[in-house]
Amino acid sequence: MFSQGYRVVAGMILVLIAVVVVMVSWSGGRDDIAREMDKEPQITVYFNDTGEKKSMGLEEYLLGVVAGEMFPDWPVEAYGAQAIFARSFTLALIAEGGLRDKYGADISTNIEEAQAYNPGAITPEIRQAVEATRGQVLTYENRYVKGWFHAYSGGVTTTAKEGLNYQDPEPPYIKSVKLGSNEYAPEDVKNWEAKYTLEELTGLLAEAGINVGQIKDLKITERGPTDRVTEITVIGADGTDKIHGADFRIAVDSTKMRSTLVTDWDVSDGTLTIKGTGYGHGVGLSQWDAFKLAKEGKSPQEIAAYFFEGVEIKKLYD
Repeated sequence: MFSQGYRVVAGMILVLIAVVVVMVSWSGGRDDIAREMDKEPQITVYFNDTGEKKSMGLEEYLLGVVAGEMFPDWPVEAYGAQAIFARSFTLALIAEGGLRDKYGADISTNIEEAQAYNPGAITPEIRQAVEATRGQVLTYENRYVKGWFHAYSGGVTTTAKEGLNYQDPEPPYIKSVKLGSNEYAPEDVKNWEAKYTLEELTGLLAEAGINVGQIKDLKITERGPTDRVTEITVIGADGTDKIHGADFRIAVDSTKMRSTLVTDWDVSDGTLTIKGTGYGHGVGLSQWDAFKLAKEGKSPQEIAAYFFEGVEIKKLYD
């Protein structure tokens, strides 16, 4: 028999091991510790349109990201929150190796690989917001947070598993936030419609690895906790297959099928008609909801922390 003291010590060791396992499971890598820096980091950006690689300061890069990700004439506080998220996203990606294997660069200007980038749209207000949040990043247990963001939540954000088909363990700071209606969001992100012929979908989904012959039907067979589509069964002349809603959206053009928060799904007369709300994957910062929170008087830091659980904003360099 073990003594009571031995059992207590053994129990404490098991708890510590469990904590370490959890930390390792969600962490993106061993270089993702958010350490203070002597100066602003320099990064290498790959420009997808020209094939050029350019070295620049992180803050210079972020000016172009905020300009590419948000519209002109938005509240400075919303720009600031976006800057904090984009800075966190960039440093977390670089900590995992960035795009070195693909381009020999830290990050690219391809929105599907990283973030939008439009230095031609930088305004004085964007400069003010980026400078006001200079060096500030989201952290969780002193590690970089994956600063995911999207255009509009449709009233509720979601988890990485549901919204992105994220294959690693769900990060512990991710939470679903109920945001309700947003009077500032434009109608084309509140309510959208997309149409595809079944012949068109046969080609698009074949490129995504769904090879079932000519598609005859598609059915939503699973939804997640926020009602986003998480499984679609594709029925073809040569068999059936399944695809996650997030992967389906990417395959059929994510600017056309604007989210997986689908309100209506109809296959008839050789055409799939989808209606839905929201724009983007729904994880993390919702830009139009950040706009609303800014209008309500919240600071960039308050807005940034609103979308995650247990995060801390740290200033890494002056």
